[in-house]
Parts: sequence; structure tokens; C-alpha cells
Amino acid sequence: MSKKILWSIMTLSAVLVAIYAIGLLAMPSIRPPFIQNLFTNFPGFTSIHFMGGSIAIVFGALQFSTLIRIKYLSLHRLLGRFYVGAILFSGISGFVLAVNSVGGFYVQSGFGLMAIFWLTTTINAYRLIRKGDVRSHENWMIRSYAVTLAGVTLRLYLGLSMVLGVKFVDAYPVLAWICWIPNLLIAELFLRQRINKTKKSTNQSLPGAC
Repeated sequence: MSKKILWSIMTLSAVLVAIYAIGLLAMPSIRPPFIQNLFTNFPGFTSIHFMGGSIAIVFGALQFSTLIRIKYLSLHRLLGRFYVGAILFSGISGFVLAVNSVGGFYVQSGFGLMAIFWLTTTINAYRLIRKGDVRSHENWMIRSYAVTLAGVTLRLYLGLSMVLGVKFVDAYPVLAWICWIPNLLIAELFLRQRINKTKKSTNQSLPGAC
């Protein structure tokens, strides 16, 4: 499958999740009970988390557009600033929601660590581009967006658990971990392959290389 098709699928998934999140903000009647519980107990933090996450997941997908990066660099930089800002707000509010979750220790620690990784990878990516290290910035942006995509994978796994007949109270503690850790692992495998390919290409271009 080509990179363009994969990017299109990723971007469409991101837009759909963002629309759903905004729908939850605007229409309380469609909120599942556990989401309504968050809005009832932490209305401000929940609203910031959902709005920031919606911006981050869409703008982050656009950051991987080759067309925007090459032809519209100023737009790429502007979207990047919105992406980082959205994650700062959404990540901090997400951490507050995680540690106050009623789902117990596994839910609290799973989502709490996800918020920490989300903030850390994003801040590191921003720090590196400020230093002019474009390659390392790209690598950390891939890690950051892998965590951002938990917004997609969480809903996929939640839907799958419902189809399989797994009770929400049993599935949620597991989903708090598997919605983001596999994403990061896949990102690391991709980056390893990318680094190895670069090294191989460099070695072949050296004088006397076979």
C-alpha cells in the first residue's frame, strides 16, 4: 500500500474522530455514560481535552503532507505551532482527568502515562526544530503523532470489544494501555527501518564501498 493511501486513511480517520469529539462537546445527548461522567465532574478539563485533541489529531495528520511541507512551509510551521499548543492544553487536562478517573489504578496509570508520553514527545520535537535539527524533529514528531492517534485506536478497540461482547468495565483497563503503546512500538519499528536504510545508503555512497 502506497504512502499516499496510508496517509489518506490516517487523515480521514483523524477527521472522523475529531468530528465525533466535537459532537460530544456540542450534544450531551449522544455522550456515553463514562464520557458524561467526565463532563459532569470535570467540565472545564474535559472540554479542553476534547477540543485540544480534535485540533491536534487533524493538524498533526496534515503535518505529514509532503505537499504542505515542500510548497507551503509557512503553513506547515503554523500548523505545527497549533499542534504543539493543542497538545500542551489537551495533554495537561488529559493527565488531570486520568489521575481522577473512576476506572481504578490500571485506567489511571495507563492514561496518565499516555499523557506524559504525549507531552514529552511533542515538547522534544518542538525543542529539536528550534535547534534546527530537522531529522530528529521528524523522528520525534512521528512518536508524538503515534500517541495522538490513540484517539483513533481507542475507539477502534472499544468498538471491537463491544462486538466481542466484552463488558466495558473489563475492557477499559486494558484499552487504557493498548490504545497507545502498540502505536509507539510501530512508530519505533518504522524509525529503526528508516535509520538502517539511511545508514545503508550512506555506506554505499562512501568511496570504496562495495
